[in-house]
Amino acid sequence: MKNALEVNLDLVKKYNVPAPRYTSYPTALQFRDAVADDAVFEIMRKDIADGGNVISVYIHIPFCKSLCWYCGCTTVPARDDATAERYLDFIEKEIALWKKQLAPDGQTLSVAQLHFGGGTPSALTPTQIDRIAAMLRAHFTFTPDAEISVELDPRSLTREIVEAFRRLGCSRASLGVQDLNPKVQVAIHRVQPKPLIEQAVRWLRESGFSSVNFDLIYGLPFQSTESYEATLDELLALQPDRFAVFSYAHVPWLKPQQKLLEQSGGLPSPDEKIALLKTIIEKLTRNGFVYIGLDHFAREDDELVHALREHRLQRNFQGYSTHAGLPIVALGMSSISQSARSFSQNEKALDAYEARVAAGSLPQIKSLILTEEDLRRREIITGIMCNLELDYTRLSERFGFDFKTRYAEEIAKLDPLAADGLIAFREDGNGFSVTHVGRMFIRNIALPFDAYFQSGTPNRHSKAV
Repeated sequence: MKNALEVNLDLVKKYNVPAPRYTSYPTALQFRDAVADDAVFEIMRKDIADGGNVISVYIHIPFCKSLCWYCGCTTVPARDDATAERYLDFIEKEIALWKKQLAPDGQTLSVAQLHFGGGTPSALTPTQIDRIAAMLRAHFTFTPDAEISVELDPRSLTREIVEAFRRLGCSRASLGVQDLNPKVQVAIHRVQPKPLIEQAVRWLRESGFSSVNFDLIYGLPFQSTESYEATLDELLALQPDRFAVFSYAHVPWLKPQQKLLEQSGGLPSPDEKIALLKTIIEKLTRNGFVYIGLDHFAREDDELVHALREHRLQRNFQGYSTHAGLPIVALGMSSISQSARSFSQNEKALDAYEARVAAGSLPQIKSLILTEEDLRRREIITGIMCNLELDYTRLSERFGFDFKTRYAEEIAKLDPLAADGLIAFREDGNGFSVTHVGRMFIRNIALPFDAYFQSGTPNRHSKAV
């Protein structure tokens, strides 16, 4: 097939170094607590107004009924329904505080994109989901074509929960699958037999969801190329629209429960993990999926593929998106709001989040206001990550100076990547494109333009491949 990709293991080993994922630039490591909230909100207000008061909303639902031992997300044990009910009380108050900040004169804020992440949004009851729908529609309007999506755990899913999210307007769902092998599932403390996945897909399709996606993880205990290929075969038979296949990040110093995975004795070696990645990319691209880049795969007719080819693809904290340029109003603990020139992150602990909202203030703990150079470098890195190319002439016109002169040092660092076939320089010397093979290494290709990254120093980034 034309999208099929052969993976060169020697290149993977060479470029498998720590690098940011560039869901934002600058990355969250640059957020600071010294920025005045008023200054951030003023900038965000203006950015939203300049965009016609159209926004994206993210809601973090942190609750999980069972802790998965590989998990690196911000989660809270789901003790009972009352815990989530109390949390929704604070979400409602936070919405009102945002509305007061961003629309002080009663302006209408229109939502073009809404995403529920976690944690586990499906830990909510249907009544609680209906409550969220009501509070959102009380404070915002929705555009006619608003994209509304949700992350779901098949283990806690019911038909009633699916139907409640559909009533809210959800049309996209991502199912957390990780792996179908029973031995792997036991080792990671996430047992979900294949019939649960099939049932979830059936409910979603019957309820009118237009896109059903699978989230997988490679690098978990007891995974082998043979077992993972079997998982992919079984999932391909269910005809998902997208796959997101994430590399397991082993950070037990940040997530202590991950130490339990070490006790299994089954974590794959670096070489075995790379072999898993090779299996994933080759298998999916030979079965009709386009490799968007990083960990995303989509069917040929998916809007992400169209956006990629039409240079409309963007990135934000939820990954690749066709709406990522919108300002994001992020609700709930640990969530990150952003606008064209600002970022702000909420308190990461539930009690601290609730205390700040109860006191009548938005719960930001860290923020960042972007400099002009930040904005330029973000555009450069976005061009690489999303458009798979850079046009030096166009960027010179955009920035008002000669791109090749200003960024000569960064461009020179691309020569080894071109020698390895990851990028192809234009014949006129005024740009480059990422090759089909280079899509695996776009984090490495973007890295020379990151003013904050320092090679060889301690950092908290995952491996690039």
